[in-house]
Amino acid sequence: MATETVHHTALTLADQLPALQIVVPFIAAPLIVLLGSRRWAWPIAFASSVASLVIAAAMLASVLDGSIISYHMGGWAPPVGIEYRVDAANAFVLLLVAAISTVVLPYARTSIGKEVSERHHTLFYSAYLLCFSGLMGVAITGDAFNVFVFLEISSLSTYVLIAQGAERDRRALTASYDYLIMGTIGATFFVIGIGFLYMATGTLNLADLADRIADKGDSRTIRAAFAFIVVGIGLKVAMYPVHRWLPNAYTYAPSAITAFLAATATKVAVYVLLRFVFSVFQPAFIFEVNTLEFIILPFAIIAMFACSFVAVFQSDFKMMLAFSSVAQIGYILLGISFLNEAGVTAAVIHLFNHGITKAALFMAVGAYVFSAGGSFYDTMQGLGRRMPLTSAAVVVAGLSLIGVPGTAGFISKWVLVQGALEKGWWPVAILIVGSSLLAVIYVWRVVEVLYMQPTPAASRVREVPMSMLLPIWIMTLACIWFGLNTDMTMSAAQAAAQGLLSGSAGMMGQ
Repeated sequence: MATETVHHTALTLADQLPALQIVVPFIAAPLIVLLGSRRWAWPIAFASSVASLVIAAAMLASVLDGSIISYHMGGWAPPVGIEYRVDAANAFVLLLVAAISTVVLPYARTSIGKEVSERHHTLFYSAYLLCFSGLMGVAITGDAFNVFVFLEISSLSTYVLIAQGAERDRRALTASYDYLIMGTIGATFFVIGIGFLYMATGTLNLADLADRIADKGDSRTIRAAFAFIVVGIGLKVAMYPVHRWLPNAYTYAPSAITAFLAATATKVAVYVLLRFVFSVFQPAFIFEVNTLEFIILPFAIIAMFACSFVAVFQSDFKMMLAFSSVAQIGYILLGISFLNEAGVTAAVIHLFNHGITKAALFMAVGAYVFSAGGSFYDTMQGLGRRMPLTSAAVVVAGLSLIGVPGTAGFISKWVLVQGALEKGWWPVAILIVGSSLLAVIYVWRVVEVLYMQPTPAASRVREVPMSMLLPIWIMTLACIWFGLNTDMTMSAAQAAAQGLLSGSAGMMGQ
């Protein structure tokens, strides 16, 4: 079994950062309930989110050089104890989740006023922090069963948060129930896969699992474990064709929750898929290569086109963006299936860029719901003139969704095309460009509704408050900033890709 060259004993506050990353929001969640004060609920949630963001940024800065942070919970060394392990791949995801949460919370403070009953606000923020800490836990833990535990913490709180949309539309209850059923099936498949791995290797530590799987060689038990884990995480990722829970969940959830989940939940699930595919099983696992090239890749391409076509014909802006999200997940899975550095880099950077783009767009949809009372196109006619700042943000973020040069979306698609060409798969490169043209159609439909249709004479719609506009424009400007200045995102994504493609050696910081 490979060992780390330096054993680090956590003593100082800085050494405790991996634990604090989870503990701060996890403790804040029940604290909000115990205080029972609506006045204190939001400040506590926001303070814990900001603290998590600072911690995530500090850890990312310390691992960009390829080093590893290993934290042993309770002083118990792995593989016996639970390990929190931070490298460039999960530090990047931690930063994304914490940043999105910190931007969405000020927006949520205003938006939920019209979408969630006031008597539920305290429990709303408590469930939000449980979801947030669960997602962070999934990303940071180095223990396979711990991944399952944190997945369930985030999922159970997500079901509650989606159901809060019933105040505006009762279909949120059925959307939440559908997600509960599909999420439970996915979690069951995942934990069965973990059980098979434990049966075959006798360990649950991810780094230890990678070494023991490599030593075991080909095994039916390990093959079964791989299949169960991919299907289980595929449900959480909303991988086509097991994606049907996502459109309704995103459409009927409160707008702030949709923005948060669209930018983080599926991205964390993609990280779990990346971690198991590349670090635990490793690309040398022949069964895995066949799965990626003959199953994941075709379904990713189908998702890029099928869900984009469905998005074109939607009459609800929120539902359109939900189907677009499934198509964009197709791009990420396509990059993973390339099994080369450019492809994995594209997957990681698109995970980030799509997160900030969809956060901006879903928050903008929430602004229309707040002011106009709905997100259907017929309620948005001519709102480009009544809500100029919100509508301008929609246009800019829409260009990023398409992948226009100068926006964040262009960078990831450009690297994805490079990955396809490196493999010699030029037809796939053409399909990437072709599917992006479908995004032009559904984004243009929104622009046409906002700017080229007359505003109803009786309309009294006005721009939303600054507390909602500012978060929308922070994410919108981020789409431009990370499209023009790619140093941080590209260096982090490349470091993550190199670590992932190194297999177990990448987990050891070698």
